[in-house]
Amino acid sequence: MEEIKTAILIPVHNRLSFTSKCLSNLFDIFTSMGELSSKFRIVVIDDGSDDGTKEWIINNYPKTVILEGDGKLWWSGGINKGIKYAFDELGCNYVLWWNNDILCASDYLSTLLTIIGQSNSNTIIGSKIFYANMPDKIWSMGGIFNTRSGLKYTIGTGEIDSEKFNQIIEVDWLPGMGTVIGKSVFEEIGFVNETDFPQYHGDSDFTFRAKLAGYNIKVFPQLRIWNDKSNSGLQHYNNLRMLFRSFYDVRSNYHLGKDFRFYRKYATSPFAFKPLFLKYSFYIGGFFKWRILSWIGIEKENQFN
Repeated sequence: MEEIKTAILIPVHNRLSFTSKCLSNLFDIFTSMGELSSKFRIVVIDDGSDDGTKEWIINNYPKTVILEGDGKLWWSGGINKGIKYAFDELGCNYVLWWNNDILCASDYLSTLLTIIGQSNSNTIIGSKIFYANMPDKIWSMGGIFNTRSGLKYTIGTGEIDSEKFNQIIEVDWLPGMGTVIGKSVFEEIGFVNETDFPQYHGDSDFTFRAKLAGYNIKVFPQLRIWNDKSNSGLQHYNNLRMLFRSFYDVRSNYHLGKDFRFYRKYATSPFAFKPLFLKYSFYIGGFFKWRILSWIGIEKENQFN
């Protein structure tokens, strides 16, 4: 059997406070793993940070590989840069997509080695992801996309963990954290589409493309990670100018272009665009609802507090 060697890819741009916690979590686990930790390498893709990220990593975790960008890589470009380095320079045969705003269970990496060893090369491995501030509440157990109805969602979002989420499940796509992909997948279907999906949908586009190519996309509930959503994406903060900006800013999950490109690429029926229309209708409607309520002193509660 081929030796397992996995690169943990962490694209970052500033947010050193998140990166420091993330690396501390991983290196603490390495210490407890002993020699098994040699099967992993951490690769941070620092896309133009100006908050001392590179220097801090060098001083505190010098075994970390640091790749540098010019601030224009975004998530997909950073991940691609890390993938190519992992395979070409480090001799890895797997990559693990990671974010600097996640922490994992102490047995995560050792459990992952077991799962990789028991899986075939046609399997892409996903994790059970919880909210960091609500540790028993699920954020994602992978996603579903119906090409005819257009329904695209993550499984388990907002639900309290229970027995029904303790089974291995097969899904259509995975997010860009806690996702393990073998080298052969990239050799067959190419890399992440950083042109059409530089930030959001790069992960779901790639994994859904792999699904259509015949790969099995499975979420293993024993792989547990916690995601801090408090600083994710571009928020409009009840500001009209920021609302409009959210429709075209790369950092926004409500970027119209990336949603339209995804649906145009995979939808098999005109009806598939209905959920997309509803998504933006609720988004815009919700903005004006809370804007009006704020005028009379009713503020929307921040779920990340």
